[in-house]
Amino acid sequence: MSSVAEGAVAVGIDGSGSARRAAVWAAGEAAKRGKRLRLVHVYVVPPVRMPGVMPSDEVVRSAFEAQGARWLAEACDAVAERYPDLVVETAAREWAPVAALIQESRAATMIVLGSRGLGGFTGLLVGSTAVALAQHGHCPIVVARGKRPEDAPPEAGPVVVGTDGSESSDAALAFAFDEASLRGTELIVVRVWNEVTEHESALTVNPEAIEASERRVVDEQLAPWLAKFPDLHVETVIARGRPVRALLGFGERAQLLVVGSRGRGGFQGMLLGSTSQALVAHSECPVAVVRPALTGRESE
Repeated sequence: MSSVAEGAVAVGIDGSGSARRAAVWAAGEAAKRGKRLRLVHVYVVPPVRMPGVMPSDEVVRSAFEAQGARWLAEACDAVAERYPDLVVETAAREWAPVAALIQESRAATMIVLGSRGLGGFTGLLVGSTAVALAQHGHCPIVVARGKRPEDAPPEAGPVVVGTDGSESSDAALAFAFDEASLRGTELIVVRVWNEVTEHESALTVNPEAIEASERRVVDEQLAPWLAKFPDLHVETVIARGRPVRALLGFGERAQLLVVGSRGRGGFQGMLLGSTSQALVAHSECPVAVVRPALTGRESE
């Protein structure tokens, strides 16, 4: 099947061990939601530079298709070992990987990627490509990773979400509350402030007053979510420092880290450039990037 699938949990497959581990992690997400799992391999056929010497486009294309089919089959086998009853579909697409995944994201519940890639996904999570997916995807993007590159993503610990008190971070909160509820685990809401981004001078900062003010803002933002999830244990942390450092610290014992794709205050620019790369490259648990537009109250 090659057309995008409505509501499926989609995974980018490239033949790497990281992608297979991401597929198994995504299978768990699909099972929790009663959704299908969609394994997607995207390949680009290079142009034939020397006709008559090099194989034809058709031969090269057939080789890429066969290789993709093998990688998809390997990912299916890995999923079946853990989730034998899950409905799994596969798709091999000849296109630019990022463009294909953005199209997939229009119908998917989420897009899941491994933390390292091969083949058509080489460098997928490096630099501008990761930013493009975070900025232009139409559903949450999750980078599934463990403490070490060869480790499976953790299955124990709380869900951790970063918020800056703004309306745009409601998208991240909505996703995080749902995830914690589905997993039956604690939710930790983290708000980080520092005088460089939010206050005139360290000499005039009153930490106690700032923390009280920040907590009031977060409490107000959380009120509707706490009412919607009355049985969920939620801890609010107000911290002084740098958002990335704080979130990476909580990620050491979390099973999922959730952030919005844009923010203000302590999270200004958090998912642009080197900061997003730091979260993806150094987090010890999966990282979910959620766009504000998902709330329905904001557009691109």
